Amino acid sequence: MYQLKTTQIIEEDISKCWDFFSSPHNLKKITPAYMNFQVLTDVPEIMYEGLMIEYRVTPILNIPTNWITKISKVEEEKYFIDEQWSGPYKAWHHEHHFKKIKNGTEMTDILTYQMPYGAIGKTLHALFIKNKLKSIFDYRHHAVEQIFNKVI
Repeated sequence: MYQLKTTQIIEEDISKCWDFFSSPHNLKKITPAYMNFQVLTDVPEIMYEGLMIEYRVTPILNIPTNWITKISKVEEEKYFIDEQWSGPYKAWHHEHHFKKIKNGTEMTDILTYQMPYGAIGKTLHALFIKNKLKSIFDYRHHAVEQIFNKVI
């Protein structure tokens, strides 16, 4: 199992952050354009525990990949968890935590994942996947800065 953890300070009220991040419609806004992110299911404005979301991305060599995640846990304005139901990883558990702080909101992502294909998966992770995931989360950080903190 591997883990990627990021923390970001958002200069916005926790309720506005929650409203943004708990809407499946906003995920495309914080995903790199080259991934051609598309939600394939009809999703509500606000997620709920048990919601299944199917989408398509092209993360590697422009090869489309279908992915289904389930929102497995939601505690409003505190955290939510999405887990891969079907997709490219052997396991994918992504926690999104929100904490009210003096000048805004502290958001922490904790991604725990496991590669498929045994030794081949471990090699691909070391050579490529680890850095690819980091670059996606770096992009997300920058996009959130632009949306909330007005950084250009």
